[in-house]
Amino acid sequence: MNRALSRPAPRLIRSAATTAATLVAALTIASCGTQTADSTPSPTATAASGAVWSPVRSDAVQPGTVVLQSGWAKAGAGMTAVFGTVVNGTDRDVTIVGGTSPSAGDVQVHTMAKQPDGSMKMTQLKGGLTVPAGGSAELAPGADHIMLVELRAPLANGEDVSLVMATADGSTLDWTVPVRSFAGAEETYVPEDH
Repeated sequence: MNRALSRPAPRLIRSAATTAATLVAALTIASCGTQTADSTPSPTATAASGAVWSPVRSDAVQPGTVVLQSGWAKAGAGMTAVFGTVVNGTDRDVTIVGGTSPSAGDVQVHTMAKQPDGSMKMTQLKGGLTVPAGGSAELAPGADHIMLVELRAPLANGEDVSLVMATADGSTLDWTVPVRSFAGAEETYVPEDH
C-alpha cells in the first residue's frame, strides 16, 4: 500500500510545479503592463507649458505625454497621409496645427468635409485637431488625418517617416511612423485659394 501511495507523488509534485510556474509567468506578464507612480517618461522635448512629449512607437501612454499609437503613413508619391490614434496623456487639451518632416515640403492637418452637392472634399482642418485632456483623436482614411504635401521622394512600404508636429501653444511632438502599402485613401486635395 505504501508503494501505491508513493507513485502519485512525482505526478503531484510536477503538477504543483507547473501550476506555480504558470502563476509566476502570469504575474510577471501582468506586472509588465503596470505603471507605478514613480514612472517618468524619458523626454525628447519639453513643452513651454512643462508637459513632456514622448516619441511614437510606445503603446503605453505615460502621464504628461502625447503619442501617436498604431501610427502609419500610406506609401505613395507626391503627397500622402498619416493615420493612427493620437492619445493625450496630459491634463489639458492639445491642438495640433501642422508640422514639418524631412520627407515633405509641408505637413498639414486635414479632414474630409461633405459639400452641398453631397460630394466629399479634403480640406485643411481650420484651427487644427484638438485632442481632449486624457482623451484621444482618431486619424483615419476618409476622416481627419495628417497630410504630407510635396513629398521629396516616393515613400515605399517598410520605410519610416519622421514628423515634428506643432501645437497651438508652441510645443512640438516628435513622431516616427512606418510606411505601409494601402489601396484606399485615394482622396485628392486642391489647396484653397489664399
